[in-house]
Amino acid sequence: MVTNMQKDIIVQKLRDSGCRITKQRLMLLDIILEEDCSSCKEIFYKASKLDKTLGTATVYRMINTLEDIGAISRKNMYRVACGMDCCAERACTITLDDGSSIDLTGAEWNRIIQSGLETNGYAVGKKVISVDARSCDCTSSEDRKNA
Repeated sequence: MVTNMQKDIIVQKLRDSGCRITKQRLMLLDIILEEDCSSCKEIFYKASKLDKTLGTATVYRMINTLEDIGAISRKNMYRVACGMDCCAERACTITLDDGSSIDLTGAEWNRIIQSGLETNGYAVGKKVISVDARSCDCTSSEDRKNA
């Protein structure tokens, strides 16, 4: 699942590239980022359930625009791309058990993931090109203890 911060970065990139941020574009962005869609047709099918006035051309233009600004990659099945040269300032926020948090840039996030995968033998000699993270509704052991 993509965080609101990542969505906000994408919306800002859209604005910077001259796009108006319409309700349809926001709806499409939500579907693309939150769902596991593998094609424009699938995105259109899900979006047309929410907005009957949406046309397929709108979906294709949105996908092309998101690709142009580097927010998604069709090679990665419309998942958010965050590779070694990612310029996102706050791509990831990590919350620690003492309540503190660490904000990482896209490049830092990639470097840490790459290092951890190599150290544990998962990606020796390979490079991370994107990460598809999902949040969960699990409560921590600390939360359960205090409940």
